[in-house]
Amino acid sequence: MSMIRDLRAVVRPSRPSLRKDGGAYDTTRDPGTPSAVVDCAVYRDGARIDIGKPLTPHEAMRLVRRDGGFVWIGLHEPTEAEFAVIAREFGLHPLAVEDAVQAHQRPKLERYDDSLFTVFKTIHYVEHDQLTANSEVVETGEVMCFTGRDFFITVRHGGQGSLRALRHRLQDDPELLARGPSAVLHSIADHVVDGYVAVADAVQDDIDEVETEVFTPGRKGGVSRGVDSARIYQLKREVLEFKRAVSPLLRPMQLLSERPMRLIDPDIQKYFRDVADHLARVHEQVIGFDELLNSILQANLAQASVAQNEDMRKITAWAAIIAVPTMVTGVYGMNFDNMPELHWKYGYPLVLTFTVTVCLAIHRTLKRNGWL
Repeated sequence: MSMIRDLRAVVRPSRPSLRKDGGAYDTTRDPGTPSAVVDCAVYRDGARIDIGKPLTPHEAMRLVRRDGGFVWIGLHEPTEAEFAVIAREFGLHPLAVEDAVQAHQRPKLERYDDSLFTVFKTIHYVEHDQLTANSEVVETGEVMCFTGRDFFITVRHGGQGSLRALRHRLQDDPELLARGPSAVLHSIADHVVDGYVAVADAVQDDIDEVETEVFTPGRKGGVSRGVDSARIYQLKREVLEFKRAVSPLLRPMQLLSERPMRLIDPDIQKYFRDVADHLARVHEQVIGFDELLNSILQANLAQASVAQNEDMRKITAWAAIIAVPTMVTGVYGMNFDNMPELHWKYGYPLVLTFTVTVCLAIHRTLKRNGWL
């Protein structure tokens, strides 16, 4: 099996992954381990080292410095104090540490002397039975990665984007994991971008649904009344959120795939091109979504305007028809003594017949001209 297929198999959950020893990966936290630590493990030659007890970051790094390998620490929404312990242990740059704690960062890649700091925006599609003006379509989170020569640290923010399943699959592929922290970085990047692809497909279905409703003819071939514009605006806002996650990541993926970096294994670096290619395709989709929603919104507003004009034409036409009996009854309601045919026994039927005839003639003319 080629390396690219190995890499894709790891980051794509084609099958559930089980530990050979049947145990859970969550650590029972030691008093010296920050509470934000989800997992802390040492990997040597692609295998997870089990010493029979949970490791603190300090103990894990001591094992790596003594026997080789690398440590992978996963954290979820650490506080400044919790992360300060790890930052001192691994010599992380203060600016990167500040970004990792505060979150709400744009996707980016920053290079420091002995580490790389990468920020990914994770996207989760929020299932909904029907798209409304208040529907949440996408939910975002963040995964921040510190890549060093002998360590890899992930800091996750938000309820989505868990890396537990990814860690399991990597541990089931020792050959790939043996390539070190850069292989983990590639797997996370591919995992995040694959999530973008899945979300893009789901958002496409929502846009297709709205587009169908907007361009479906009205009853009996009449003018479509359009849909609630607030639904389109809401979907456009969610697509904009998606775009903010995808667009800034293009440059970091380009750097990782094209520019030699001493912390990235050359054999792994070439496979970042595959991630960059998928990301570029998703970016094109998102840009297309934005433009398509603009067109749908304009069409919906135009249809609403046409429907209003049609309503006004109908109101005007009926007003013209009603004006005839209104005028006649108004004239005969003035109670003059000398009125035409006032005292003739056929006067009343004649006036009614004249009024109905004129109204029918006007109705037929207006209907023939498309006003009714």
